Amino acid sequence: MVKDPDVELWAIDEVIFRLHGTTCKMWVAPENVNPVVYHNPVRKSVKYYGAVRLRDGKFVYQREMNMFNGDGYFAFLKYLRKITAPSSKKTIVLADRAPYHRARIHKDWRDACSDKFSQELLPPYSPELNSIERVWKFTRRTCTHNRYFPATDDIVAVVEPQFDQWRHGSETLQKLCAIT
Repeated sequence: MVKDPDVELWAIDEVIFRLHGTTCKMWVAPENVNPVVYHNPVRKSVKYYGAVRLRDGKFVYQREMNMFNGDGYFAFLKYLRKITAPSSKKTIVLADRAPYHRARIHKDWRDACSDKFSQELLPPYSPELNSIERVWKFTRRTCTHNRYFPATDDIVAVVEPQFDQWRHGSETLQKLCAIT
């Protein structure tokens, strides 16, 4: 199926970028064996749905203002379908088994457009099979690690320009998400 020229494979998932703590590097006196760094205990975060086309690294995202749920996922699926509709190829979306990926709210819609747009679920407990997890890790490493963000808008100001650079395809994402 991967080699089928009439099929476009997309990996889809969601990510949360939190205000506090990614990696912290600092100098510590040698006598302090286990330093503890307290981060500001806030629950503020920025959430995104994202999808990457495995063939060329094209990236599509949508910010989620509320909680991840069936309604938000359904809205993102419709957005992705709209973007992929002009292609004559069938689109297959690879998703994990989060409850809202299998929600009844969008089952009828998925069944109705399954001839050109379908969703395949990955095996349970196998996040390493979802290529977009590598994109999230890469984004954290290049955009948010070792940086202080006083507000969620500051995270958005760093992450979304990076996402926008990948909108039309990225050789980096293509290599990162390659299925071998």
